[in-house]
Amino acid sequence: MGCSGGFIPPPLDGSERMTEHYIEFRGVTKAFDDRVVLDNVSFFVDRGETCVILGRSGVGKSVTLKHILGFLQPDAGRVIVAGQDITGWSEAQLAEIRRRVTMVFQSGALFDSLSVAENVAFPMDARGDDPERIEPRVRELLEMLEVAEFADKLPAELSTGMKRAVAIARALAQDPEAILYDEPTTMVDPLMAAHVGDLIRKLKAAFHNTSLVVTHDTHLARKLADRLVFLHEGRVAFFGTWADFESTPDPFLRNFRLQDERIPALDVLA
Repeated sequence: MGCSGGFIPPPLDGSERMTEHYIEFRGVTKAFDDRVVLDNVSFFVDRGETCVILGRSGVGKSVTLKHILGFLQPDAGRVIVAGQDITGWSEAQLAEIRRRVTMVFQSGALFDSLSVAENVAFPMDARGDDPERIEPRVRELLEMLEVAEFADKLPAELSTGMKRAVAIARALAQDPEAILYDEPTTMVDPLMAAHVGDLIRKLKAAFHNTSLVVTHDTHLARKLADRLVFLHEGRVAFFGTWADFESTPDPFLRNFRLQDERIPALDVLA
């Protein structure tokens, strides 16, 4: 199954509901100076599914995520989120999208001066939730992410993998419709990488969020992907299911998959 097309739709006013997909890129191109990072990229993510963007470092995966939250604007093409064309939206307009869609950054982006529990509570405090609701909700999320024992610790006292788990708990505290994961298993050992993948899959079953996962890890992609986007040199080289990806006759894609899978992973098919 190939790329979903490189068309650029006609301009819309940004408020019209225009697609059944929760996230959609239509012919998105983005360059920095003379370097084209995204080149006519088109794909979609349906509500409630997990889409994985796979590819080696530097192919535009993280840049794609930044377009979904409006941190970057395309040079050409359209970005649709929650059924609305957000291309060219102002910061005030994007605030609503950022309440509905949240990102788990590679670094975790936790507040160093706050405890684990306080970090998770932060989105609920910020929107003025009832304090009596916050504590049990924080406890529930920490237990679900299997980090409740670290509730009173500071982020500096945690491993990289544990910081990722706390960051995911904090993202869930925002009650988002969609979560974007930027390289969630980077710089963690294979055991923790497998654990993080299991947690993401567990949360999908519990909350039915739409998820978009950026990774270079084929083991994680196989575990999570309802749909897969493979980026190469800024273009969509493949868009389809994991089964389609495994059976593709394309020699470059087959070589990438087989080469990467020689790296061992734990309980990848669990």
